[in-house]
Amino acid sequence: MAGSTSVVVAALFANGAIAILKFLGFLATGSPSMLSETYHSISDTGNQVFLLIGIRYSKRAETQSHPFGFGKAQFFYSFLVSVMLFGIAGWESAKHGYEALTHTGHSGGAESILLLGMEVRPVYVNAAILIGAIVFESYAFIKANAELRRQIREYEWDGLVQAFRETSDVTTLTAFTEDTVALVGAMLALVGIGLTEITGNEVYDAATALLIGILLMVFAVALAWENKRLLIGESVPTREEQELKAIVKSDPHVVHVDKFRASYVGPEKLLLALDVSFDSELDTEEIDDRITAIEKKLKDADDRVHFVYIEPEL
Repeated sequence: MAGSTSVVVAALFANGAIAILKFLGFLATGSPSMLSETYHSISDTGNQVFLLIGIRYSKRAETQSHPFGFGKAQFFYSFLVSVMLFGIAGWESAKHGYEALTHTGHSGGAESILLLGMEVRPVYVNAAILIGAIVFESYAFIKANAELRRQIREYEWDGLVQAFRETSDVTTLTAFTEDTVALVGAMLALVGIGLTEITGNEVYDAATALLIGILLMVFAVALAWENKRLLIGESVPTREEQELKAIVKSDPHVVHVDKFRASYVGPEKLLLALDVSFDSELDTEEIDDRITAIEKKLKDADDRVHFVYIEPEL
Protein backbone atom coordinates (compact mmCIF):
# COMPACT_ATOMS: atom_id res chain seq x y z
CA MET A 1 0.00 0.00 0.00
CA ALA A 2 2.82 2.40 0.87
CA GLY A 3 4.44 1.72 -2.49
CA SER A 4 1.21 2.50 -4.32
CA THR A 5 0.71 5.75 -2.40
CA SER A 6 4.21 7.05 -3.15
CA VAL A 7 3.75 6.21 -6.84
CA VAL A 8 0.48 8.17 -6.98
CA VAL A 9 1.84 11.19 -5.07
CA ALA A 10 4.86 11.39 -7.39
CA ALA A 11 2.58 11.29 -10.43
CA LEU A 12 0.22 13.88 -8.92
CA PHE A 13 2.90 16.54 -8.49
CA ALA A 14 4.47 15.79 -11.87
CA ASN A 15 1.20 15.89 -13.80
CA GLY A 16 -0.10 19.00 -12.02
CA ALA A 17 2.99 20.99 -12.96
CA ILE A 18 2.99 19.65 -16.51
CA ALA A 19 -0.71 20.47 -17.07
CA ILE A 20 -0.11 24.13 -16.21
CA LEU A 21 2.94 24.36 -18.49
CA LYS A 22 1.15 22.70 -21.42
CA PHE A 23 -1.88 24.95 -21.09
CA LEU A 24 0.35 28.04 -21.08
CA GLY A 25 2.06 26.63 -24.16
CA PHE A 26 -1.30 26.20 -25.90
CA LEU A 27 -2.36 29.75 -25.01
CA ALA A 28 0.90 31.08 -26.39
CA THR A 29 1.02 29.05 -29.61
CA GLY A 30 -2.45 27.64 -30.35
CA SER A 31 -0.97 24.20 -31.13
CA PRO A 32 -3.60 21.39 -31.38
CA SER A 33 -1.08 18.91 -29.99
CA MET A 34 -0.47 21.12 -26.97
CA LEU A 35 -4.22 21.33 -26.28
CA SER A 36 -4.50 17.53 -26.52
CA GLU A 37 -1.56 17.18 -24.18
CA THR A 38 -3.21 19.69 -21.81
CA TYR A 39 -6.36 17.54 -21.72
CA HIS A 40 -4.11 14.54 -21.15
CA SER A 41 -2.23 16.06 -18.21
CA ILE A 42 -5.39 17.46 -16.59
CA SER A 43 -6.83 13.97 -16.89
CA ASP A 44 -3.74 12.45 -15.30
CA THR A 45 -3.82 14.96 -12.42
CA GLY A 46 -7.47 14.18 -11.77
CA ASN A 47 -6.62 10.48 -11.93
CA GLN A 48 -4.16 10.80 -9.07
CA VAL A 49 -6.72 12.64 -6.92
CA PHE A 50 -9.27 9.87 -7.45
CA LEU A 51 -6.66 7.18 -6.78
CA LEU A 52 -5.60 8.85 -3.52
CA ILE A 53 -9.26 9.01 -2.45
CA GLY A 54 -9.53 5.30 -3.23
CA ILE A 55 -6.41 4.49 -1.20
CA ARG A 56 -7.63 6.52 1.78
CA TYR A 57 -11.14 5.05 1.65
CA SER A 58 -9.83 1.48 1.36
CA LYS A 59 -7.90 1.83 4.64
CA ARG A 60 -11.09 2.02 6.68
CA ALA A 61 -11.52 -0.86 9.14
CA GLU A 62 -14.08 -3.62 8.70
CA THR A 63 -17.60 -2.84 9.88
CA GLN A 64 -20.75 -4.88 10.34
CA SER A 65 -22.08 -3.64 7.01
CA HIS A 66 -18.68 -4.18 5.32
CA PRO A 67 -17.23 -7.30 7.00
CA PHE A 68 -14.40 -7.63 4.49
CA GLY A 69 -13.39 -3.98 4.68
CA PHE A 70 -13.39 -1.30 2.01
CA GLY A 71 -10.52 -2.56 -0.15
CA LYS A 72 -12.65 -2.69 -3.28
CA ALA A 73 -12.92 1.10 -3.14
CA GLN A 74 -9.59 1.18 -5.02
CA PHE A 75 -11.09 -0.97 -7.77
CA PHE A 76 -14.06 1.40 -8.04
CA TYR A 77 -12.03 4.60 -8.15
CA SER A 78 -9.57 3.10 -10.64
CA PHE A 79 -12.54 2.11 -12.82
CA LEU A 80 -13.88 5.64 -12.47
CA VAL A 81 -10.51 7.00 -13.57
CA SER A 82 -10.42 4.82 -16.67
CA VAL A 83 -13.98 5.60 -17.75
CA MET A 84 -14.57 9.24 -16.77
CA LEU A 85 -11.11 10.75 -17.01
CA PHE A 86 -9.18 8.66 -19.52
CA GLY A 87 -12.27 8.35 -21.72
CA ILE A 88 -13.30 12.01 -21.57
CA ALA A 89 -9.77 13.29 -22.07
CA GLY A 90 -9.21 10.84 -24.91
CA TRP A 91 -12.44 11.79 -26.66
CA GLU A 92 -11.85 15.52 -26.31
CA SER A 93 -8.27 15.17 -27.56
CA ALA A 94 -9.31 13.04 -30.53
CA LYS A 95 -12.22 15.36 -31.40
CA HIS A 96 -10.03 18.46 -31.27
CA GLY A 97 -7.35 16.73 -33.33
CA TYR A 98 -9.88 15.64 -35.95
CA GLU A 99 -11.36 19.13 -36.20
CA ALA A 100 -7.89 20.62 -36.57
CA LEU A 101 -7.00 17.98 -39.16
CA THR A 102 -9.98 18.86 -41.35
CA HIS A 103 -9.14 22.58 -41.26
CA THR A 104 -5.40 22.57 -41.79
CA GLY A 105 -3.15 23.56 -44.60
CA HIS A 106 0.31 24.92 -45.26
CA SER A 107 1.01 27.64 -42.74
CA GLY A 108 4.00 29.09 -44.49
CA GLY A 109 6.02 29.13 -41.28
CA ALA A 110 5.25 30.10 -37.72
CA GLU A 111 5.33 33.67 -36.56
CA SER A 112 7.20 34.82 -33.49
CA ILE A 113 5.41 35.53 -30.23
CA LEU A 114 6.32 37.99 -27.50
CA LEU A 115 7.39 36.19 -24.33
CA LEU A 116 8.89 38.02 -21.33
CA GLY A 117 9.74 40.97 -23.57
CA MET A 118 11.51 38.80 -26.17
CA GLU A 119 10.38 37.49 -29.55
CA VAL A 120 10.37 33.68 -29.50
CA ARG A 121 9.27 31.21 -32.15
CA PRO A 122 6.29 29.11 -30.93
CA VAL A 123 8.02 25.85 -31.77
CA TYR A 124 10.72 26.59 -29.20
CA VAL A 125 8.14 27.30 -26.51
CA ASN A 126 6.31 24.05 -27.20
CA ALA A 127 9.51 22.03 -27.48
CA ALA A 128 10.82 23.34 -24.15
CA ILE A 129 7.53 22.53 -22.41
CA LEU A 130 7.34 19.03 -23.89
CA ILE A 131 10.94 18.23 -23.05
CA GLY A 132 10.25 19.39 -19.49
CA ALA A 133 7.13 17.20 -19.46
CA ILE A 134 9.17 14.21 -20.59
CA VAL A 135 11.62 14.79 -17.72
CA PHE A 136 8.82 15.03 -15.12
CA GLU A 137 6.94 12.05 -16.56
CA SER A 138 10.13 9.99 -16.62
CA TYR A 139 10.49 10.52 -12.88
CA ALA A 140 6.90 9.39 -12.24
CA PHE A 141 7.31 6.45 -14.66
CA ILE A 142 10.48 5.25 -12.91
CA LYS A 143 8.64 5.20 -9.55
CA ALA A 144 5.66 3.28 -10.96
CA ASN A 145 7.87 0.88 -12.92
CA ALA A 146 10.00 0.09 -9.85
CA GLU A 147 6.91 -0.80 -7.80
CA LEU A 148 5.43 -2.95 -10.58
CA ARG A 149 8.77 -4.73 -11.12
CA ARG A 150 8.92 -5.44 -7.37
CA GLN A 151 5.54 -7.14 -7.59
CA ILE A 152 6.64 -9.13 -10.64
CA ARG A 153 9.61 -10.48 -8.68
CA GLU A 154 7.56 -11.15 -5.54
CA TYR A 155 4.80 -13.08 -7.30
CA GLU A 156 7.05 -14.63 -9.97
CA TRP A 157 5.11 -13.30 -12.94
CA ASP A 158 6.60 -13.68 -16.41
CA GLY A 159 6.59 -9.96 -17.16
CA LEU A 160 4.46 -6.87 -17.66
CA VAL A 161 1.74 -8.64 -19.68
CA GLN A 162 1.09 -11.20 -16.94
CA ALA A 163 1.29 -8.49 -14.28
CA PHE A 164 -1.31 -6.44 -16.17
CA ARG A 165 -3.64 -9.44 -16.30
CA GLU A 166 -3.18 -10.76 -12.77
CA THR A 167 -2.28 -7.91 -10.42
CA SER A 168 -4.84 -6.73 -7.89
CA ASP A 169 -2.90 -3.52 -7.23
CA VAL A 170 -4.88 -1.50 -9.75
CA THR A 171 -3.62 1.78 -8.29
CA THR A 172 -0.02 1.06 -9.29
CA LEU A 173 -1.21 -0.44 -12.58
CA THR A 174 -3.21 2.69 -13.43
CA ALA A 175 -0.34 5.01 -12.49
CA PHE A 176 2.13 2.93 -14.54
CA THR A 177 -0.20 2.89 -17.56
CA GLU A 178 -0.92 6.60 -17.55
CA ASP A 179 2.76 7.46 -17.03
CA THR A 180 3.61 5.30 -20.04
CA VAL A 181 0.90 6.91 -22.16
CA ALA A 182 2.00 10.36 -20.97
CA LEU A 183 5.59 9.75 -22.09
CA VAL A 184 4.49 8.41 -25.47
CA GLY A 185 2.02 11.29 -25.90
CA ALA A 186 4.63 13.96 -25.12
CA MET A 187 7.04 12.37 -27.59
CA LEU A 188 4.34 12.19 -30.27
CA ALA A 189 3.46 15.83 -29.71
CA LEU A 190 7.13 16.79 -29.97
CA VAL A 191 7.44 14.93 -33.29
CA GLY A 192 4.22 16.44 -34.67
CA ILE A 193 5.16 20.00 -33.74
CA GLY A 194 8.68 19.49 -35.11
CA LEU A 195 7.39 18.18 -38.47
CA THR A 196 4.97 21.07 -38.75
CA GLU A 197 7.82 23.52 -38.15
CA ILE A 198 10.06 21.80 -40.70
CA THR A 199 7.44 21.39 -43.46
CA GLY A 200 5.18 24.35 -42.71
CA ASN A 201 2.23 21.91 -42.92
CA GLU A 202 -0.06 21.97 -39.88
CA VAL A 203 -1.46 18.52 -40.68
CA TYR A 204 1.31 16.87 -38.67
CA ASP A 205 0.46 18.79 -35.49
CA ALA A 206 -3.25 18.04 -35.93
CA ALA A 207 -2.66 14.36 -36.71
CA THR A 208 -0.56 14.03 -33.57
CA ALA A 209 -3.40 15.45 -31.46
CA LEU A 210 -5.74 12.86 -32.98
CA LEU A 211 -3.27 10.03 -32.28
CA ILE A 212 -2.88 11.12 -28.65
CA GLY A 213 -6.66 11.02 -28.21
CA ILE A 214 -6.93 7.54 -29.74
CA LEU A 215 -4.07 6.34 -27.54
CA LEU A 216 -5.87 7.59 -24.43
CA MET A 217 -9.14 5.91 -25.38
CA VAL A 218 -7.47 2.57 -26.13
CA PHE A 219 -5.81 2.48 -22.73
CA ALA A 220 -9.04 3.65 -21.08
CA VAL A 221 -10.81 0.57 -22.41
CA ALA A 222 -7.95 -1.73 -21.36
CA LEU A 223 -7.88 -0.36 -17.80
CA ALA A 224 -11.66 -0.49 -17.48
CA TRP A 225 -11.59 -4.15 -18.53
CA GLU A 226 -8.93 -5.01 -15.95
CA ASN A 227 -10.84 -3.23 -13.18
CA LYS A 228 -14.07 -4.96 -14.18
CA ARG A 229 -12.66 -8.41 -13.43
CA LEU A 230 -11.79 -7.35 -9.89
CA LEU A 231 -15.04 -5.47 -9.25
CA ILE A 232 -17.18 -8.47 -10.15
CA GLY A 233 -15.07 -10.85 -8.06
CA GLU A 234 -13.08 -12.88 -10.57
CA SER A 235 -11.18 -15.81 -9.09
CA VAL A 236 -7.41 -15.79 -8.73
CA PRO A 237 -5.39 -17.26 -11.63
CA THR A 238 -5.34 -21.05 -11.85
CA ARG A 239 -1.64 -21.31 -10.97
CA GLU A 240 -2.06 -19.38 -7.72
CA GLU A 241 -5.22 -21.30 -6.86
CA GLN A 242 -3.41 -24.62 -7.30
CA GLU A 243 -0.54 -23.45 -5.08
CA LEU A 244 -2.91 -22.46 -2.26
CA LYS A 245 -4.96 -25.63 -2.66
CA ALA A 246 -1.75 -27.71 -2.46
CA ILE A 247 -1.01 -26.17 0.96
CA VAL A 248 -4.40 -27.37 2.23
CA LYS A 249 -3.94 -30.82 0.72
CA SER A 250 -0.52 -31.14 2.35
CA ASP A 251 -2.16 -31.44 5.77
CA PRO A 252 -2.05 -35.17 6.68
CA HIS A 253 -5.61 -35.07 8.07
CA VAL A 254 -7.16 -33.58 4.92
CA VAL A 255 -8.80 -36.24 2.76
CA HIS A 256 -10.04 -33.97 -0.02
CA VAL A 257 -10.63 -30.31 -0.90
CA ASP A 258 -14.22 -30.36 -2.12
CA LYS A 259 -14.58 -26.68 -3.03
CA PHE A 260 -12.03 -23.88 -3.25
CA ARG A 261 -13.04 -20.28 -3.87
CA ALA A 262 -10.61 -17.36 -3.85
CA SER A 263 -11.40 -13.75 -4.68
CA TYR A 264 -9.86 -10.33 -4.11
CA VAL A 265 -11.68 -8.07 -1.65
CA GLY A 266 -9.04 -5.37 -2.04
CA PRO A 267 -5.61 -4.77 -3.56
CA GLU A 268 -3.43 -7.72 -2.54
CA LYS A 269 -6.15 -8.86 -0.10
CA LEU A 270 -7.57 -12.33 -0.71
CA LEU A 271 -10.68 -14.01 0.66
CA LEU A 272 -10.59 -17.83 0.67
CA ALA A 273 -13.66 -20.02 1.24
CA LEU A 274 -13.13 -23.80 1.30
CA ASP A 275 -15.11 -26.98 1.82
CA VAL A 276 -12.64 -29.55 3.16
CA SER A 277 -13.13 -33.23 3.94
CA PHE A 278 -11.17 -34.26 7.05
CA ASP A 279 -10.20 -37.64 8.41
CA SER A 280 -13.38 -39.23 9.84
CA GLU A 281 -11.51 -40.24 12.99
CA LEU A 282 -11.01 -36.62 14.10
CA ASP A 283 -13.33 -35.22 16.73
CA THR A 284 -14.71 -31.67 16.68
CA GLU A 285 -11.90 -30.16 18.75
CA GLU A 286 -9.24 -31.78 16.59
CA ILE A 287 -10.93 -30.49 13.42
CA ASP A 288 -10.91 -26.97 14.87
CA ASP A 289 -7.19 -27.34 15.57
CA ARG A 290 -6.52 -28.52 12.00
CA ILE A 291 -8.54 -25.60 10.55
CA THR A 292 -6.55 -23.11 12.64
CA ALA A 293 -3.28 -24.69 11.52
CA ILE A 294 -4.31 -24.61 7.84
CA GLU A 295 -5.35 -20.95 8.08
CA LYS A 296 -1.95 -20.08 9.54
CA LYS A 297 -0.10 -21.99 6.81
CA LEU A 298 -2.08 -20.25 4.08
CA LYS A 299 -1.41 -16.77 5.52
CA ASP A 300 2.27 -17.54 6.07
CA ALA A 301 2.65 -18.81 2.51
CA ASP A 302 0.98 -15.79 0.85
CA ASP A 303 0.69 -12.43 2.59
CA ARG A 304 -2.25 -11.53 0.34
CA VAL A 305 -4.45 -14.02 2.21
CA HIS A 306 -6.44 -12.02 4.77
CA PHE A 307 -9.68 -13.97 5.27
CA VAL A 308 -9.98 -17.76 5.39
CA TYR A 309 -13.24 -19.65 5.95
CA ILE A 310 -13.06 -23.43 6.04
CA GLU A 311 -16.23 -25.53 6.15
CA PRO A 312 -15.40 -29.05 7.39
CA GLU A 313 -16.95 -31.97 5.54
CA LEU A 314 -16.88 -35.35 7.27
